[in-house]
Amino acid sequence: MIKMLSSIFRRETRNGADEPEPPVFRTTGHCPTCDQDVEFIAHKEYFRDHFLCAHCGSIPRERALMATIDNFFPHWREAVIHETSPAPRGASIRLENECNHYIASRYFEDSPSGTMVDGTLCQNIEALSFDDESIDLHVSQDVMEHIFHPPRAFGEIARTLKPGGMHIFTVPIVNRNRPSARRARIENDAIVHLAPEQYHDDGIGGPGSLVTIDWGYDICRHIFEASGLFTHIVHIDDLSLGIRADLIEIQVTVKPESFTESHENRI
Repeated sequence: MIKMLSSIFRRETRNGADEPEPPVFRTTGHCPTCDQDVEFIAHKEYFRDHFLCAHCGSIPRERALMATIDNFFPHWREAVIHETSPAPRGASIRLENECNHYIASRYFEDSPSGTMVDGTLCQNIEALSFDDESIDLHVSQDVMEHIFHPPRAFGEIARTLKPGGMHIFTVPIVNRNRPSARRARIENDAIVHLAPEQYHDDGIGGPGSLVTIDWGYDICRHIFEASGLFTHIVHIDDLSLGIRADLIEIQVTVKPESFTESHENRI
């Protein structure tokens, strides 16, 4: 893996030969995603995407996610975990390798939840096929800014969580000093853009995933209004774990051991 990553950090010289790009920052520590003592290296200033573990290639938000899972849900290896749109590295790989009841899914627009598409489970996070109280831990990484009906998704996560279960997830809190704001919505089966179109790389090519909402810190209120569940926002800055970057807060939504659904699910 280290040899493979080194190819990312090369630049072409005047005579056409490649030479390693000099790092802008490097340090050593313990990576929560591969559970190894490693070197963390950044070759670009934007740490969120470019401060990599030299062993597994994880980035800061993935390491923050895994550290939070370890701290808030330490028995995750024995749990039933569902992860929507897992990454091909980092926390997703560790969860898949070490949890005996790990369920990965992706959303395929033309397929109903619960069906298989080329060997991959389809789940629409706004209409999950899982039974009530069947999942111990939902995990998502930078997904919730791409959905059109957040209340439905938060409500479905709450419905399918077992008492004592959690949704631990990353989402960029870009509106640091403002309320959450919609960028796009669905009206009459068509996308209506309320702000200039913005896309995030989805790792599968094409234009990427449309950003539908810029979340603010009021995301906790939105989750509560949709599901009746409380959410913690966790911020970690710890270079010994390779965790330092902007927009890497982790959200932890908890379903109490005794939970009675008494809220009105807004759509």
